[in-house]
Amino acid sequence: MARIKTEKNISRKDVIVTKAAILFREKGFKAASMRDLAEAVGVEAASLYNHIKSKTELLHELCFNVANRFMHKIDEVEAEPISAIEKVDKLLRFHISEMIHHYEEVYVSDREWKHLADPYLSNFQNQRRIYRKRFAAIIENGIRQKEIKKIDAATAVLIMLHAISGIESWHRSTQKISAEALEDNMIAILVGGLTPQPPVKGI
Repeated sequence: MARIKTEKNISRKDVIVTKAAILFREKGFKAASMRDLAEAVGVEAASLYNHIKSKTELLHELCFNVANRFMHKIDEVEAEPISAIEKVDKLLRFHISEMIHHYEEVYVSDREWKHLADPYLSNFQNQRRIYRKRFAAIIENGIRQKEIKKIDAATAVLIMLHAISGIESWHRSTQKISAEALEDNMIAILVGGLTPQPPVKGI
């Protein structure tokens, strides 16, 4: 019987989770089967159950791994003694980096989370709400400090995160700028759009 091939410091479970992310993105969680996953991993379907309980367990792991990374990052950024606009910059760069380097996982957590079952579904939705509120609070603080123009913070967060989710099309493109250029351009547009413009002389 074939064994799951692994690399150094990567467990068989990690291999399965990585392959599941690719499969769930390509087919969608509901359409993907354990047989499909076994084929992608290169083992018999029955062998998968030595490492995981179900397809739902994989979705749970994917979604919460991503959510926990973002929560850890915002904890870290909130604690830094830097301006609000610098905090927004750091968070957006993290979002962009995750979307570039962990595309499959982030895509699945953002699009397929609705297939989670309670209590995990409610927990995940709550984490998303809390994260966005904390992000908006950073922007609101920047508005109070006059570092950020007067805008609706919650709307700004939604627009920025939606823009970053559009990196999906960058992955599909056959002719694309480098990841570094993509990040710098997005930051220039998104962060630049938050900062107050100096008054025009003579007006």
